[in-house]
Amino acid sequence: MDLLNTLVDKGLRRETPTREEALAVLATSDDDLLDVVTAAAKVRRHWFGRRVKLNYLVNLKSGLCPEDCSYCSQRLGSTAGILKYTWLKPDQASEAAAAGLAGGAKRVCLVASGRGPTDRDVDRVSDTIKAIKERHEDVEVCACLGLLSDGQAERLRAAGADAYNHNLNTSEATYGDITSTHTYADRVDTVHKAHAAGLSACSGLIAGMGERDEDLVDVVFALRELDPDSVPVNFLIPFEGTPLAKEWNLTPQRCLRILAMVRFVCPDVEVRIAGGREVHLRSLQPLALHLANSIFLGDYLTSEGQAGKADLEMIADAGFEVEGADEVTLPAHRAAAAGGGCGPGAEQAGCGSHAGGGVCGTAPVAADAPASAGPRTDLVAVRRRGAGTDLAPNA
Repeated sequence: MDLLNTLVDKGLRRETPTREEALAVLATSDDDLLDVVTAAAKVRRHWFGRRVKLNYLVNLKSGLCPEDCSYCSQRLGSTAGILKYTWLKPDQASEAAAAGLAGGAKRVCLVASGRGPTDRDVDRVSDTIKAIKERHEDVEVCACLGLLSDGQAERLRAAGADAYNHNLNTSEATYGDITSTHTYADRVDTVHKAHAAGLSACSGLIAGMGERDEDLVDVVFALRELDPDSVPVNFLIPFEGTPLAKEWNLTPQRCLRILAMVRFVCPDVEVRIAGGREVHLRSLQPLALHLANSIFLGDYLTSEGQAGKADLEMIADAGFEVEGADEVTLPAHRAAAAGGGCGPGAEQAGCGSHAGGGVCGTAPVAADAPASAGPRTDLVAVRRRGAGTDLAPNA
């Protein structure tokens, strides 16, 4: 296809596609799906080889969020039966992080529900960052705490944070339909604050909330303009007890086309498959590794993910390798600009999800699970292990 050849050439040159080209990727047919994946994979391999970066979420504070983000299981008014607990102590968070690092993760994403941190919260998270880095000197730490006030990003950076996650989630035109307690501009401002403080910016989107193709393209082009080092792509899990509980709009093929479009628009950026990969990509998860170069290991914020061992087996079986702690994620030109190459996940699970990351993940498939390609509500399970519980984490 001339379209795909053009997009590959542009991706190898770091040239931005046109909006029409990006929309055309989303409009391709299932018959052309493998051609789309093959083309986007050429761009992925050029910039990132066959490496897969592993990230691990630690939910520092779960539930009871005052914001009304419609996709989020921790939102104001949510009746989802998620874990609810206040701040983990630094040693508890460090212990939780150690499980993910032992499983091969090189980045720990520290997430807390809420509109944004108070200065006391920043002190708490700073102590947690220091506790983790005392045990694991080379680990990358990304914080995801909501909207930042002036000076807070600088304090997190001084404490040892490498990155900050705050997702745009959807297009500016539709943002007010999803959230009313803060604005799209508030989110953009927080990403700017992270950049200005010298943190590696991580910002992504949630697909499947009833948006149009144009909205997906709008938000990805807005992300390209913000120039984050990492773009998490979340696939909505319609969690019971949230306003979007009935929005089952995604197929595995649709998810792959979205990931391919993101890769073409952001060719040299860490594209992370975040929340919902198990639920929506299902058996096509290995194909997605040809598009994205980063995933979360194990569980998410408020829901369970694929077993960590299964994640590692999937990566190996697909012919990829886990990125080592001594390897730089980003291509050299981006690593230099980022000040050392922490290539960087919250809404559904960006760096995690302060507001929605709990909506992603999956439980093991039941023996009598339907084989048809309809909504798979059986794949959504609330997290009952790991941080905030007495049970061992999934890593």
